[in-house]
Amino acid sequence: MNHSRPTRIEPPRRRRLADALGSLKLRITAAAIAALVVCIGLTTALFVRQAEHDTLSAQRHRELDEAVRTASMLSTRVVELQRALHASADRLTAATLPNDTELAAMLESQPVLRSMFSILFVADANGRVRVLSDARGVRHPDMDLTRRRYFQRTLKEQRAIISEPLAAMLTGEPVVVLSYPLMHSGRVLGVLGGAMRLAGRDLLGDLTDSANADSAAMVVVTDADGRVLSHPNPARLMQRLSTEPRMAQAFAQWTSTGSAVEPAGLHLEQSNELVSAAGVPGPDWMVWRTTPHAELLAPIQAARRQTLLWAAVLVAAISLVTPLLLWWLLRPLTQLEHRAEHLFDGTQDPNAGWPHVGGELGRLAHVLQHVGAERARLEVFNTGLLKKLGSVMSAAPMGICFTRQQRFELANAEFCRLFARTEADLVGALTRSIYVSQADHEAMGPRLAAAFGAGLPYDAELELVRGDGSHLWAHVRARPVDAHDPTAGTIWTVSDAGEQKAVRAQLEWSATHDVLTGLANRKMLNDGLAALLEARPHSLPAALVMVDLDRFKPINDVAGHAVGDLVLQSVAAAILSCVRGSDLVVRLGGDEFVLLLAHCAPDDALRIATTVRQAIAAIAVPWALQTMSIDASIGVASLEATTPDAGAWMKAADAACYAAKAEGRGVVRIAPALATDGDHRLLEAH
Repeated sequence: MNHSRPTRIEPPRRRRLADALGSLKLRITAAAIAALVVCIGLTTALFVRQAEHDTLSAQRHRELDEAVRTASMLSTRVVELQRALHASADRLTAATLPNDTELAAMLESQPVLRSMFSILFVADANGRVRVLSDARGVRHPDMDLTRRRYFQRTLKEQRAIISEPLAAMLTGEPVVVLSYPLMHSGRVLGVLGGAMRLAGRDLLGDLTDSANADSAAMVVVTDADGRVLSHPNPARLMQRLSTEPRMAQAFAQWTSTGSAVEPAGLHLEQSNELVSAAGVPGPDWMVWRTTPHAELLAPIQAARRQTLLWAAVLVAAISLVTPLLLWWLLRPLTQLEHRAEHLFDGTQDPNAGWPHVGGELGRLAHVLQHVGAERARLEVFNTGLLKKLGSVMSAAPMGICFTRQQRFELANAEFCRLFARTEADLVGALTRSIYVSQADHEAMGPRLAAAFGAGLPYDAELELVRGDGSHLWAHVRARPVDAHDPTAGTIWTVSDAGEQKAVRAQLEWSATHDVLTGLANRKMLNDGLAALLEARPHSLPAALVMVDLDRFKPINDVAGHAVGDLVLQSVAAAILSCVRGSDLVVRLGGDEFVLLLAHCAPDDALRIATTVRQAIAAIAVPWALQTMSIDASIGVASLEATTPDAGAWMKAADAACYAAKAEGRGVVRIAPALATDGDHRLLEAH
């Protein structure tokens, strides 16, 4: 009896699973998902690597720009300090220097200058400090500077000197000294100097603090020999930069290449750090800036982890959805994708190549087909419109341009001519290229926003720069293409306003100056008088000097008005040579002149008036075979706390001038209000 084995029948569920696993669509899906995983991984790795490279590269340029900016600000600060010393040095005369009391009074009267330096001092040519001002006040210390190298160089080179970092004599703390020679008749009488503490905020602190607003960055300032002038850690002051671990390698590279003090900046290599350096013109210092790579790349590393996490979620979702949709969407979608890729390139007939399907995909195909047809018609229309617009812009008598995203996209011929550039140079270029400075360009944004926000066009006169580097004053007008869409761009019209500006400047000057002598006129005098009267008592002391020429009418009668005009011009030049830069010299008319001396004590006013009379008396204008000379009667009136008004002050000076003429001319007379001990103090000025 034969027994046959029963046939094994697989359950329907297992059979369906085997069919699904053997499906070509599932295999394609699995391969696509695997490829997607690999692509995501490789792309993420490449993008992260490129992002790290781009971040470091971009940050390297920003760090260099920041170092150069800090160096430039530091150079400007040093120049301002030197100018302040220069301005104060001009007030120290050969008569003032030997007088310790006057020197102390001079320093007391310079609160701004004293606030700029930790220590301010005046020393004579023998190195003895005559007077010194610091946190303890103005005093006369027993100090000798003859061994100080900066003092020796100031005397020898007769110019302003910036010292090397050194220890202060009084406190021993590290300082830098700026010195300026006190000159008289080509000889150095002494030295005016100011010291700044390196451990304080006198010169470098606020610059390095602002640069270190980002905690990851460290800024150090050294001299040309690498000694530290400024450091976040005060303990490293006066040390060599080679002792700073974060900059030692960069410092060694800088030293090996010649230690160039380069204002344009340098990129230097340092392990795991971005190091930039820039030279400070003038004192030959170096600004060093370093930022660790880890701080810069931390956001990218976090973004990579987040990206990989989301990529894993995306792959899982695609793995679940793709097999269910692939069999239904694959062919029509591929056809639609291919057709959509060529929707705007004009290579295919807008009505051909679309899939014939229903549902959402069919409606999408219909919409895209309609968009393609409309685009073709719009392209034809735009081509014609652009030709017309180009003709209008070419014929326009003013410069016209269109900008978007801070770049030029259109510029007509007149605009190119105004800026001495070709259309090829302008189109695509940054709008920053026509501004004189980055600050001017950055200031434009808020102004445009304010005007456009108010529904008004922007209208202004700006100083811009041409392609050849010359400057252009232009009348600029701007309107947004779409007031509700800032990204739509801006239309600009530009015309040359240089001639109009020059005419206005000339008219403004003529309104306040005498045409013949170039001196101020009565309007400026009235403004100056009113300002001093209103500012009392802070404007005291001040003086008004009235000058009336003697024997001027005979010159006009004998030699003629041309010679008379020449004499008046010579008198104006003589007066200007005797007064301070802050004094106002006015021609009232005819042969009358007025000097308004702000912050001028009575004795100083008398001295200036005497010097002016002597300078006028020394004038000799040749005419024919003789020399025309002249003299002046001068009256001086001081501003008092009780002076009622400008008219009373002018009247007092005028009365003193008439009194001088009554004395016999060629003298200086002081108004009675300035008299002492009952004496009117008549100064004979022959």
